[in-house]
Amino acid sequence: MGSSNLSVAMMCVMGLALVHISLAQNSPQDFLNAHNAARNQVGVGPLVWDNTVAAYAQDYANKRKGDCSLTHSNGPYGENLFWGSGAEFTATQAVNSWVNEKQDYNYNTNTCAAGKQCGHYTQVVWRRSARLGCARVKCNNGAIFITCNYDPRGNFVGQRPY
Repeated sequence: MGSSNLSVAMMCVMGLALVHISLAQNSPQDFLNAHNAARNQVGVGPLVWDNTVAAYAQDYANKRKGDCSLTHSNGPYGENLFWGSGAEFTATQAVNSWVNEKQDYNYNTNTCAAGKQCGHYTQVVWRRSARLGCARVKCNNGAIFITCNYDPRGNFVGQRPY
């Protein structure tokens, strides 16, 4: 192998290493770990990654690249959306933002505190949801858009999440 071929091979290996490092905080396992930690806290079984659900999430995230709008896809799955700017928000940060709604959720009354949201949290821990697929994109405006989809969907009126 000539020196120019070796240089090209080294650049390819280095390029792959950089891609791996940049995705390291946004892998399927990162999304799963954050979800399953919250589910474990309330005694709900773990979610598993589903490539079909993930492909749906990625397709929808790609559609939001242009505007980064927190508009739900209205698709066949449960869905949580995250938007953030000013930092390279990660999978764990997005999931933790949803899980932080737990403080406003009252299990005994199955309600959320007045003026607060907790539906993202209840979807994360919804006992019947079994499969997860998420995607993260950097929008044209530099913000980060993250979507997670859940199969089967949760948050049915009158039902408790766990």
